[in-house]
Amino acid sequence: MSSPFAPALKAIDDALRASEGPLLAAVDGRCASGKTTFAALCAQVFPNCNIFHMDDFFLPPEKRTPERLAAPGGNVDYERALAELFLPLSRGEAVSFSPFDCSAMGFAPRQSFPPARLSIVEGSYSHHPVLAPYSSLKLFLTCSPAVQLSRLSRRAPEKLSDFQTRWIPMEEHYFKAFDIEHHCDLTVDTTALTEDTL
Repeated sequence: MSSPFAPALKAIDDALRASEGPLLAAVDGRCASGKTTFAALCAQVFPNCNIFHMDDFFLPPEKRTPERLAAPGGNVDYERALAELFLPLSRGEAVSFSPFDCSAMGFAPRQSFPPARLSIVEGSYSHHPVLAPYSSLKLFLTCSPAVQLSRLSRRAPEKLSDFQTRWIPMEEHYFKAFDIEHHCDLTVDTTALTEDTL
């Protein structure tokens, strides 16, 4: 059986062939749907591809007001992601930023990346309306709720309750508020993938 990622890989390849400029592909979708796995696959398939993660732009404590966290997609620092990632990538420029480290609740040392023909930004909230206009290609990954919970319980059983009560509802609120899935270029359903392939 062919991989459900095949159409997404083809979409990126087609987009690269259709344009000589830099290509920024944003991979949004539900947690445990395979976004990070797909990005790693892209790094293998496409030479000199830069991979970036929206987790590096998690909202720092000083910005976590009740109003901000209540807003759809408000738990990501999309202002910083726009200035330090999406804008320069869309212009084919080098990128430099300090990733936010959730475990330390602070910023890690600054990282720098040279310009690349293809850049992949993977992670929930990468299609936020503030960021979406700067992506050349928008991909959405999904899976069934039952498979999502099964994958999360295998990966981090101690965090499953947090996902069920906090992170998944916040994601779904964002998806619904901005109709994210219906504004993407391609949806990939990874429900059929086994855990050892993610």
